[in-house]
Amino acid sequence: MPRSVTADTSGSFLTLTFEDGQESRFHAIWLRDNALDPDTRAPGNGQRLITIGDIPVDIRISTALVENDALTVTFAPEGKTVTFPDFWLKSHAYDIEKETGFGRMAPGVETWSSSQPAPTFDWNNVQTDPEIKRDWLDAIARFGFAKLVNGPVAESAVIDCASMFGFVRETNYGKYFEVRTEVNPTNLAFTGLGLQAHTDNPYRDPVPSLQILYCLENSAEGGDSIVVDGFRAAERLREENPEGFALLAGYPARFEYKGSDGVHLRSRRPMIELSPDGEMIGMRFNNRSSAPFVDVPFEKMEAYYTAYRRLGELIDDPDMGVSFKLEPGESFIVDNTRVMHARLGYSGSGSRWLQGCYADKDGLLSTLNVLNARSEG
Repeated sequence: MPRSVTADTSGSFLTLTFEDGQESRFHAIWLRDNALDPDTRAPGNGQRLITIGDIPVDIRISTALVENDALTVTFAPEGKTVTFPDFWLKSHAYDIEKETGFGRMAPGVETWSSSQPAPTFDWNNVQTDPEIKRDWLDAIARFGFAKLVNGPVAESAVIDCASMFGFVRETNYGKYFEVRTEVNPTNLAFTGLGLQAHTDNPYRDPVPSLQILYCLENSAEGGDSIVVDGFRAAERLREENPEGFALLAGYPARFEYKGSDGVHLRSRRPMIELSPDGEMIGMRFNNRSSAPFVDVPFEKMEAYYTAYRRLGELIDDPDMGVSFKLEPGESFIVDNTRVMHARLGYSGSGSRWLQGCYADKDGLLSTLNVLNARSEG
């Protein structure tokens, strides 16, 4: 509940004091742009009905009053009065202390190493219980990966998995792809070789932000799946070598794929991607798809490679990986902008057949937001 409000004599901003003593300032232009009335926001979907040009350049606060757990503001020269609920203002306050660390994690993201057990959920429970489904999606958002067990052993079940929260991202590999030994494969993933931990498709812009791998057969010797938190590896590099971390975040790497007819993909993005204010938002790491680095200055190239080598060592560190062997009907999802996946080599005896597909986090996070709102309601 807001306790009091005072407007600056210029009318350019006001200061709101809440019951817990928190003081937050709000500019007149910000309040007018974010007004909640039906002339400013569409009642059905909340989309804004005005443009920034519709707000007078000389907008100012003429009066401000706190009553009934809300703030009522009248703006000049429009003479428009709008009301803001106190909880809305508190949850959207921007005049607060914020973390500014270079390479910091976003709220709700937890990094991990090999001691982290794989978050595991039952296929049928996720299908039938909204709370369990919410927990499943929350684990993927928080840790970047999760397993599903007791699913159907059926071709294209991987598509059904994606449809639980969003939509398949179709690529040149199709709506889904097979992961098993092939003759003359177009990609090393389709062999029995072990694969270093990597993010998929770093040569795309944007990359598919989720990958699902679904097991249909797994009687081969070996072939365990391993997942590694790329954000944790980047954290460790930053702690050891902040200058090297800054190099990998500050200069683009190059990635390329042209393994099949009619496909030639390229991207130019940093291995460690940060938002403009320094928050960790993505990783691209894939030794098989790296193209020559040509965007790093000559005098920084050796230091760049030193940091790159160390990042690779951290990713390969056994203490970083969580390993498990998928059984038929089991699957796992990784946040492909963060969590790297690897595979131990497997023998020619027996069989190993997985199907995979790509999806995007916007669908998953949208579904999670809806389920969170229902849970809180």
